[in-house]
Amino acid sequence: MSEVVEHIVVGAGISGLGLAHRAARRGIPTLVVESADRVGGCINSRTFAGGDDFWAEAGSHTCFNSYGHLIDTLSDLGMLGGLTAKEKVKYFLWRGGERRAVLSALHPLELAVSLPRLLAGKKAGRSVREFYGAGLGRKNYRDLFGPAFRAVICQDADDFPADLLFRRKPRRKEILRSFTFPGGLSDIPRAIAAQEGLEVRAGQGVVGLRRDGDGFRLATDGGGELRCVTLTLAVPPDVASALLAHDFLALADAVGGIGVEEVQSVALCVPVERVAHLPPLAGLIAVDDAFNSMVSRDYLADDRYRGFTFHFRPGALEADAQVERACAALGIAPGDLAGVERALNRLPALRVGHGERIARVDAALAGTRLGITGNWFLGVSIEDCLTRSSQEDERLFGTTRGEL
Repeated sequence: MSEVVEHIVVGAGISGLGLAHRAARRGIPTLVVESADRVGGCINSRTFAGGDDFWAEAGSHTCFNSYGHLIDTLSDLGMLGGLTAKEKVKYFLWRGGERRAVLSALHPLELAVSLPRLLAGKKAGRSVREFYGAGLGRKNYRDLFGPAFRAVICQDADDFPADLLFRRKPRRKEILRSFTFPGGLSDIPRAIAAQEGLEVRAGQGVVGLRRDGDGFRLATDGGGELRCVTLTLAVPPDVASALLAHDFLALADAVGGIGVEEVQSVALCVPVERVAHLPPLAGLIAVDDAFNSMVSRDYLADDRYRGFTFHFRPGALEADAQVERACAALGIAPGDLAGVERALNRLPALRVGHGERIARVDAALAGTRLGITGNWFLGVSIEDCLTRSSQEDERLFGTTRGEL
């Protein structure tokens, strides 16, 4: 027998939870189904078996006061009082097996000559390499900015659309400029999932999608069936394309052309005495190694442990070799570790022309009760995800938000 729900969201990352939160505040019965055994997607604060309650981020690392949709959601949930300031610490370059100052790789004369092209140039229709390579100088891009951009999006940035790398967002000056939470960023999806009026089922995947009159019928991996009037897909583009392939061919075709990059993240918990030689740092920007970046938890000091998360390129090293390489970068041995946690993050590999592809997606969605959101519309930040979710919420349910 089918279970009937007014609104179903497939995917409990921040995009799906963000839209479900808005729907719930309108009083719309909403069910979120998630194939993983936890909520949050790329927001993934991990504790360590050998590290008491110490956590490190194995995915997204920070939030800013320019994240307006996120701040509104936190306000709805009464979470603004829990904002936790991040101490200011510096990034370093990792090059040739050595930690170096970021500005050591800068070519000032080339920057001075190139900068007018950056200020006068237009990002639209150009890749990151084309726009910033010309506007910052080829050597600067090769030695500093290219690796820095790669660290930001955890993948090769050369062919990424320049206009999606950074988007200006107004700042809320009454909010901490950058912040986390006492239990890490996973406090956010956990709070959204726990709110009244919203049901979340983790460990339940969706394996089939069909039209069902004016609504939708979903087959679950446990052999069950769900039906709904309104459906939102908040899954990676390859997963969305597979689900859409039977009854929504135009959408499946548009979405299927969006690539996905896998990032192998390794989070390490280290007793402070084992890394006493290492100054506090925000992280490492790797120029020539198997990892794109390392982000530390030194922004929230702990008197027992320090946390370091390395984001490795897919297939660059085997699991044990990843730990060895990370330890070498920290100047410790694997035996010094108090704990290791691993995560596989799947991120969109966007390309020039992405805006036109999304326009095709939106044209096919117009007038339907089907919504699609994710980190592959406006960019990969938490706020980019929630901005798309807000847009789809208003398209599906109108512009007036209700209250629980």
